[in-house]
Amino acid sequence: MIALAGQDRFSIVTIIGGGTGADTPAPAWETMFGWPASGVHTLPLDVTSLGDRNIWAARLDEIVRGADRAVLLVADGLGCAASAWWARLSPADYVARIAGAVLFTPEADAENRDRAGLFDSPQTRLPFPSLVIQPGGSATGAMRDTVADWGSRLVVSDRERQRDTGLVAWRQAQRLFLRLTNQVVEHEVGRAEALAGRR
Repeated sequence: MIALAGQDRFSIVTIIGGGTGADTPAPAWETMFGWPASGVHTLPLDVTSLGDRNIWAARLDEIVRGADRAVLLVADGLGCAASAWWARLSPADYVARIAGAVLFTPEADAENRDRAGLFDSPQTRLPFPSLVIQPGGSATGAMRDTVADWGSRLVVSDRERQRDTGLVAWRQAQRLFLRLTNQVVEHEVGRAEALAGRR
């Protein structure tokens, strides 16, 4: 499996929005790119109640606290809203460990719309750089509003959710990853400058 350039900088945490049942479709990053392939903490979103949600958030806290590097969140479907909810409401010292997020197809599918209300959160920008990737060549007005609300950058792919053979998908994944990496660097520089200005 080909590695993404620079991905060793991060501890990758994937959040699978649809759970882990036998009939659950593969997450978008796998079907589009076959990535990431290794070194990944996976946290399924097996949440149907407020109690489940709080247990899920505690698990994510534990993974983030235990990471040996800055964390890159990778989520799909309802996992995107869950990631945003967690980032907006978790303690700042946990969230500060997140370098950025790659969020695929953030609109919840029909099966998960009834759970979407569990992850309503204040309308504030995410405290880290993020890319929203929407395959299929279009994004709804509601999705564009969500992306703007999160302060994310939207990438609309004209490819369907199918994994390409060969290097085409890997090159696209490299470009997306490097774009996020550049945002992370800008974010870190801006944070360092802000801290220096307080001294």
